[in-house]
Amino acid sequence: MKNFIIIVLDGVGIGELPDAAKYKDVGSDTLANMADVVGGLNLPNLEKLGLGNIHPILGIKPQNKPHASFGKMTEVSSGKDSTSGHWELGGLKLEKEFPLFPNGFPKNIIDAFIKETGVKGILGNYAASGTEIIQQLGDEHVHSGFPIVYTSADSVFQIAAHEQIIPLEKLYEICTIAREKILTNENEVGRVIARPFIGTSGNYVRTTNRRDFSIDPFSNTILDFLKDAGIETVAIGKINDLFNYRGISKKIKTKTNQEGIEKIIESCEKEKGAFIFANLVDFDVYFGHRNDPKGFADALKYFDDRLDEILALFDDTDRLIITADHGNDPTTPSTDHSREYVPLLYYRKKQPGINLGVRKTFADVAQTAAHFFNVNNDLNGESFLNEQ
Repeated sequence: MKNFIIIVLDGVGIGELPDAAKYKDVGSDTLANMADVVGGLNLPNLEKLGLGNIHPILGIKPQNKPHASFGKMTEVSSGKDSTSGHWELGGLKLEKEFPLFPNGFPKNIIDAFIKETGVKGILGNYAASGTEIIQQLGDEHVHSGFPIVYTSADSVFQIAAHEQIIPLEKLYEICTIAREKILTNENEVGRVIARPFIGTSGNYVRTTNRRDFSIDPFSNTILDFLKDAGIETVAIGKINDLFNYRGISKKIKTKTNQEGIEKIIESCEKEKGAFIFANLVDFDVYFGHRNDPKGFADALKYFDDRLDEILALFDDTDRLIITADHGNDPTTPSTDHSREYVPLLYYRKKQPGINLGVRKTFADVAQTAAHFFNVNNDLNGESFLNEQ
């Protein structure tokens, strides 16, 4: 088939980076800390690939003959969010961190938001957990009709609204206005995010109708280079939003890990000679941000159970990389992303795995894909295609 597949396990970090103190993330280790809390992970397929060879993880044994090459990767871009992580996986290095608003957004931004969108007012305007702020302000939102605006440790402008108070299409319209007319230039946050929810007082829950409004990458990524070279580029899940749909020839939207895995399997079955780039977001959204190590471990087990189905579709011409975009340690007091190494598993059927070491940048993934398709580029990183 000669497909090159990347699966990003969103938020699945594997130990603090050397500069973790700058981000207040000393001690973060998503996989190992989670494993300790739940009494060990049970991930036999990832174990066979060599996950336990990267870093000590309770329940995951190192393999004498791992089925995949293994290592971990260092993020060199500024930040610890999905945009910077994915753009670096795509071959870029973000030199300047997107603007952060830990104390809420200044008056000029909020005033412009109210004027341009036509809303009568807003609630919130502080950094908060998305699940907590809808409980805190949900009743007032339902009564007033004002959208809830909030941020986090990431460069995000998030707008929460009950689907029966502000219908989805209206919410998306508001987000588009904020993205295109307000949050630009020095205020250009990485993402504007629609955060719809439903329910009644004391029981508000977010829905899967979230939508991210990103910006274009500042330069061509691996998606652009491959598409321009005539390679089919297939984006599954959050990849579409994070790259602002650029360089993508086939856009596949998903709302859950289960749906994402189904689309990965379907794409592996259908595509020949394609670049398939997928994100599985549940680990981050439902468990990392909610400090739920048990749920996180269960989601990893579900992925591991389905991994056999994916690998069964491969022949010896295909390549698979399993990695992440940042950490999101569910065992720390913070509900934000964590500045961590990400795991690297590089699989080729019938080829024994080797130690790929500590890679200097996530961009090695992009160069490996470019090398596989023999496409010239000016991306960062070094290929490990033939190190196996």
